[in-house]
Amino acid sequence: MQSTRSPLQITLAVWHALLLRESLSRLFHRRAAWAWLLVEPAMHIGFMVLVFTVIRVRSIGGIDTAVWLILGFLGFFLFRRTAVQCSNAINANRSLFAYRQVKPVDTVLARGVLEALLLLLIALLILAAAGLWGLRVLPHAPLAVIEAAAGLWLLGLGFGLVASVAREMVDELGNVIDILMLPMYLLSGVIFPIAAVPLPYREWLMYNPVAHGLEALRLGFAPYYHAVPELNLAYLHGFALVLLFFGLALQVRFQRRLIAQ
Repeated sequence: MQSTRSPLQITLAVWHALLLRESLSRLFHRRAAWAWLLVEPAMHIGFMVLVFTVIRVRSIGGIDTAVWLILGFLGFFLFRRTAVQCSNAINANRSLFAYRQVKPVDTVLARGVLEALLLLLIALLILAAAGLWGLRVLPHAPLAVIEAAAGLWLLGLGFGLVASVAREMVDELGNVIDILMLPMYLLSGVIFPIAAVPLPYREWLMYNPVAHGLEALRLGFAPYYHAVPELNLAYLHGFALVLLFFGLALQVRFQRRLIAQ
């Protein structure tokens, strides 16, 4: 007798296959591709630590400058890599839509999960290296760190779900999305403390949900960190959930058109 798989079993099998395919492509599609995943954030962190060392800034907001920068870069890369990789998922996996079991949204979700796993491994390696260097990198509140990191990842996933549809519907929107990612590096408080920005400009910057995630991440590692008073993790998670809902709705609404593109 031939057994019939349930829709859930089929979906899980598709996600498993896509995750394996994306892992092989992401890590081995070119020479030493896996190494560049670690080198990129390490180079950013190393360069900025060198700059702050030259200008003799030993602490920011009450914590060591190197730790402050490491947490900022890791949190920002968690959001940015997830958002960018997910937004390109549909176009990169178009040939798979010939199989009726594979939906466009499956490719986006698979890439999102893969980026979370890769960034987790990279974060552990970088924090371990910082610990061997003599820095205090153990989080004071692990659950608060997980909550902040989860919010940044969900925000990136929601952004990717929306952007992946937008790129396919209007080609020019892809360029706009890429341009928007450039100022996020500065506006999220990755390399300068938002707490040092005077009012009302600081309140304007805190409309950016990524800034809330980075501040919460640093506060989870050091409870004595002088976070901005406007910090609100509920805002980050609420923003992420709205994007996720809107992105999933777009995926369902335009599924046939995405497959036929």
